[in-house]
Amino acid sequence: MSDTNTSSPTVDDFAQMLEASLAGRDLMEGMVVEGRVTAVENDVVVIDVGLKTEGRVALREFTGPGSTAPKAGDTVEVYLERIENALGEAVLSRDKARREEAWDRLETQFEGKEPVTGAIVGRVKGGFTVDLGGASAFLPGSQVDIRPVRDVTPLMNKEQPFAILKMDRPRGNIVVSRRAVLEESRAEQRAELVGQLAEGEVREGVVKNITDYGAFVDLGGIDGLLHVTDMSWSRVGHPSEVVEVGQTVNVQIVKINKDTQRISLGMKQLQSDPWDGVSAKYPVGATFTGRVTNIAEYGAFVELEPGVEGLVHVSEMSWTKKNVHPGKIVSTSQEVEVMVLDVDPDKRRVSLGIKQTQRNPWEVFAETHPAGTEVEGEVKNITEFGLFIGVDDEIDGMVHLSDLDWDRSGEDAIQDYKKGDIVRAKVLDVDVEKERVSLGVKQLGGDPMDEGGFKRGETVTCTVTEITSGGIEVSLGEDGLMKAFIRKSDLSRDRAEQRPERFAVGDKVDARVTNIDKGSRRVSVSIKALEVAEEKEAVEQYGSADSGASLGDILGQALKNQDGDKE
Repeated sequence: MSDTNTSSPTVDDFAQMLEASLAGRDLMEGMVVEGRVTAVENDVVVIDVGLKTEGRVALREFTGPGSTAPKAGDTVEVYLERIENALGEAVLSRDKARREEAWDRLETQFEGKEPVTGAIVGRVKGGFTVDLGGASAFLPGSQVDIRPVRDVTPLMNKEQPFAILKMDRPRGNIVVSRRAVLEESRAEQRAELVGQLAEGEVREGVVKNITDYGAFVDLGGIDGLLHVTDMSWSRVGHPSEVVEVGQTVNVQIVKINKDTQRISLGMKQLQSDPWDGVSAKYPVGATFTGRVTNIAEYGAFVELEPGVEGLVHVSEMSWTKKNVHPGKIVSTSQEVEVMVLDVDPDKRRVSLGIKQTQRNPWEVFAETHPAGTEVEGEVKNITEFGLFIGVDDEIDGMVHLSDLDWDRSGEDAIQDYKKGDIVRAKVLDVDVEKERVSLGVKQLGGDPMDEGGFKRGETVTCTVTEITSGGIEVSLGEDGLMKAFIRKSDLSRDRAEQRPERFAVGDKVDARVTNIDKGSRRVSVSIKALEVAEEKEAVEQYGSADSGASLGDILGQALKNQDGDKE
């Protein structure tokens, strides 16, 4: 038996071999590896991926769009799911390998913000599925096109560029947009076209769309906005009054915004500006006929000529109609005569007036109804301070409470009137600047204080109307309308007779007028003053106390003589 240098494997050797085998397994499973095609049997491709392991892959996984079937000896990349299954074969997948390759490529393109190529292959809830060369992505319905697309059939299974909006590799989610690519392409094309345009240039375009605020005009691949205010120098209610869809129009490029690439167009700029020389055409103080084009809360716009409008402020519409909506004075399309009040060519404003073309009715009334003229009119309104009476078609006059009655208070006298009554009054004053007419009702009759003929020092007969502790109230005159109050101290010269209770309502008493106050409309009378005056007169006529005669004798003689005269 000969000696040999070989020795049997030890336990440690088996442990190292097992560890190396497991290390290879950990390194390769779940990864894309290279393998060599050893055979193609019917619909199966046999691939050797090393580690003394072969696997089988369905031939259809190699024959997709743009691919050719492999043959023995070719090197291919496959995804190694497991090194060994129950049959001792490796579990391989060409589809998963393509998906991993696609993800690597797409991540690079996503980081570089590059568009990717794919095809819409199916429809799902809310959008579509897109094949990005092995990786499946979601295309939301709103991201298919710039404008809503009713039929997507022409876009299906057709390779085209997409932009990746979102990627999540752990979850396998990719969201793409076709719209973003179209917008970017359109922006580049628009920028190129905008660079060919210049402000002030006149171009021919076609009206593409009409809105409430203007019209979009196609200038040959790029749209510009023709705002309603730039369509005509005249007021335009709606753009459809000037242009229609499909119409070819000449427009001037008014402004180009380089940042937003928006183009503003104008048609009126191709016509002469009617505001040129407007101050000479419409001098202040001149009158013209115009047409009401628009009515607002604050006034009405009147067109003097196409493109030139002036504002009649509500305060300049009528001399008499105050706080009234302009629509109740004029109507749209009405022809009106106006006066030019002010012209501001820089601000393109003309201030007009309608009332200035007519005579001021307050001036006319003052001329035809001087103070003292009697007028008749209907009670239009009753307020706490008087009556308003319509004295003209446009003018109301006011009767103040104090001018309703000579003797009664205004609060009592105004109770006699109601709206609609026809009342006569006298014009007291006309203030043209303040637009006021003052009227008086009581002035139609003379002042009782004047007509009564009461004079200071005159003796009058009074009728007692009321007894009070402080004196008596009496009425004067034949009609008894004038009232007076005789104080207790004025009831008699004799202090003992200064007692109100010695009088009765209805008694007639003589008294002397001591004062007349027209301002307060009061007449002061005194019985005591009459007695003093009679005594003085008697003394002057029949002697004095120094002659030896008593006061009683003198008064007795005076009374006797009066009785004799009466006989």
